[in-house]
Amino acid sequence: MITISATSLSKTYGVIPIIENVSFHLNEGEKLGVVGINGAGKTTLLNILAGDINPDEGDVFISSDKKVGYLRQRNNFSSGIYKDRYDGLTVYEAMRSVEGYDYESEVTGMLNTMSFGESYYDKPVALLSGGERSRLALGCILLSKPDILLLDEPTNHLDLDTINKLEKYVKNYKGTVIIVSHDRYFLDVTTDKILEISAGHARIYNGNYSFYAKERKVVRESELKAYHKQQREISKQEDMIRRFKERGTEKLARRAASREKRLAAMDRIERPEALADKMKLSFKEEFPSGNDVLIAEDISVGYEKPLIDNLSFLIRRGERVAFAGANGVGKTTLLKVLTDQMSILSGHLKLGHNVSFGYYDQGQLLLNEQNTVLEEVHQDFRLYTEGEIRSLLARFLFKGDDVFLKVSSLSGGEKARLSLLKLMMGGANVLVLDEPTNHLDIDSKEAFEDAILEYPGTVIVVSHDRYFLKKVPQRIINLDEYRPLAGCDGTKYKNDASREFVATSSQQIRDEMTESALRRAKRKEIQAEERRTRREKERLEEFIKQHEAYIHQNEKEMCKPENLSDFELLAELAAENEKLHKELEEAYESWIEFE
Repeated sequence: MITISATSLSKTYGVIPIIENVSFHLNEGEKLGVVGINGAGKTTLLNILAGDINPDEGDVFISSDKKVGYLRQRNNFSSGIYKDRYDGLTVYEAMRSVEGYDYESEVTGMLNTMSFGESYYDKPVALLSGGERSRLALGCILLSKPDILLLDEPTNHLDLDTINKLEKYVKNYKGTVIIVSHDRYFLDVTTDKILEISAGHARIYNGNYSFYAKERKVVRESELKAYHKQQREISKQEDMIRRFKERGTEKLARRAASREKRLAAMDRIERPEALADKMKLSFKEEFPSGNDVLIAEDISVGYEKPLIDNLSFLIRRGERVAFAGANGVGKTTLLKVLTDQMSILSGHLKLGHNVSFGYYDQGQLLLNEQNTVLEEVHQDFRLYTEGEIRSLLARFLFKGDDVFLKVSSLSGGEKARLSLLKLMMGGANVLVLDEPTNHLDIDSKEAFEDAILEYPGTVIVVSHDRYFLKKVPQRIINLDEYRPLAGCDGTKYKNDASREFVATSSQQIRDEMTESALRRAKRKEIQAEERRTRREKERLEEFIKQHEAYIHQNEKEMCKPENLSDFELLAELAAENEKLHKELEEAYESWIEFE
């Protein structure tokens, strides 16, 4: 049963079209993820579905008996009816006031799920931060149990444990869900359809995010291949029609007429729209390190007191290793220790031979805010000319006058791209990355991940991006296992969410390696058959070309004045051409089978 549908939705602001002709429908229980670059129109689409704004064209249908809950990306409890309804209430009162909801156990359970402990219960809603308001709004919406959930970036401001609880809730939710999110892992485990908005247009993919990520490349390549194949076919058919007409035989003339009709009736494929520009990067090492990059033996890391205790590991050249753990466990502190920005509290840490670090800090604090984009790169890489630097900046989507923008005026995503460019130009053989995918849109994340997978050096990374952790590292070290509890019993801090994710990711890495091998074998088999077919077709085309040349040459000989009276030669050439025409027609018949 269809619970929500959109038909030919279009919305324009000023003269700029945001979405055009967007259509889809969802049945009860289906879960849709909406993806696209920043500014693609994802939030606009949710606002139309929620009835906050009207489309310029098209219609939205929602079953009359269905209740809609909408989590906005911002302004929850701070504007309109939400401000009027919850103004003056405490956190506990706001949650309990959800449509008269007064089951205390469920109210307190939802507050705990949204990370509001008892210390928050009496805090006024008006004093909450923007992130806390979003968490409270999400809890209120979930508690009201709507039939249709619209969620705009629901994982923002949530810790890993809360995100895991939300994932389980959405997966078990019986109603219909539409989610806008940059959290690819969250989309992966909660959705069964993906709606991609690109250049204002939309396309549905019937699978989760991983399916979409693979399928959209296949679809794009298939569309381009089909377009170019049809263009080649049109050109070849037009050439074949011309050849058939030139031969002058009745049979080939009929074939030419038939082909002209087929060509006129052909459904022409439109050229696929160009994809949005992507960041183009590739990491290289100027020289390799030794085999052993870092050796840690029972190290303790922290400030006055250890955050991480008794940690041991060996990282070898070419490995991609991630450190995972809860907020505050000391992941960034550990990276600073490994790159010699801080000292260990105890233990032994040995740096390998010829190791050169390239460090990416999550706050981009290593950038000089007073520089222009061009100056920021040029001050560290003075051997490059301005033209060479501008060319490199263009690969990272800084084009034209963008290079003269002050670093202080850049967005988080732009600062991240600038830092990645400097990291790429450094040529280090060990990349140390602290939350490298923060602030990057999905396309930039994927370009970065592909570059890391191609990098021959060593990668040490800290990240909360679970999709990145699933795709890139070969090994994940859970620092929660090395976190001392604030007590004296010597027990370790435990984080079930981190532990579960690390274990699941490790198994997925092994499973995907096996699946990848099977796909490669199947692909090789298909490619071998395609090569055999292509070679036979090319052989026939060369045969046809040679026979047409022989026929043409014989006709020229027959038309020479000195040969017009040589009846024996003319008879011989005519017989040869008759034979060639017969062989040519047979070749055409065989060639047609390959169309």
